[in-house]
Amino acid sequence: MTRFADRAHAGRVLAGRLDDLRLQSPVVLGLPRGGVPVAAEVATGLDVPFDVLVARKVGAPGQEELGIGAVAEGRDEPVMTRTAALGLGHVELDALVRRARAEVARRVELYRAGRDLPETREADVVLVDDGLATGVTAEAALRALRERCPRRLVLAVPVGARQAVAHLADVADDVVCVRAPSYFFAVGEWYEDFSQTTDDEVLKLLERLPQR
Repeated sequence: MTRFADRAHAGRVLAGRLDDLRLQSPVVLGLPRGGVPVAAEVATGLDVPFDVLVARKVGAPGQEELGIGAVAEGRDEPVMTRTAALGLGHVELDALVRRARAEVARRVELYRAGRDLPETREADVVLVDDGLATGVTAEAALRALRERCPRRLVLAVPVGARQAVAHLADVADDVVCVRAPSYFFAVGEWYEDFSQTTDDEVLKLLERLPQR
């Protein structure tokens, strides 16, 4: 399969798969940080504003990239996956979750500066990320959004592991995934440029497109 040039390219391709939602004027929300450039292009393609919904992976002790769970703004309960296998106790797990929540709070303040999340009750909501590996961060965000009573909840990603896509199809009302390869190692292998998205880049994108 051909790789995406970068997140902006992936977002334009993804927007084409979501064109049937244009008339519903959906609420488009990007997961910081990498999902935001994708969401910006989706919002442009659908001619709607966009904003962020902040979720954060809970990393394993000493292995921050190994997600054992995730937390999302507006929802008290974390989504956890691998804690039993790692043998983590309640005290250690609580410390990891608190650290993730602190980063969520920091990003909410930085990105929205006191602005409320867009109204999602009885709305079509499209949650966008740059890809799914385990899908745990997207799941935490989807469960937080579900509590806000959307009419329809769609997860949209350029690429994802088939197992994660199948699992999240039971959490969202629909999952739109451009590419779900049979062999999947990491999201970044499906991009020519997968350089880290910075806070400054997120803020510039939020300034460039209007928020709801």
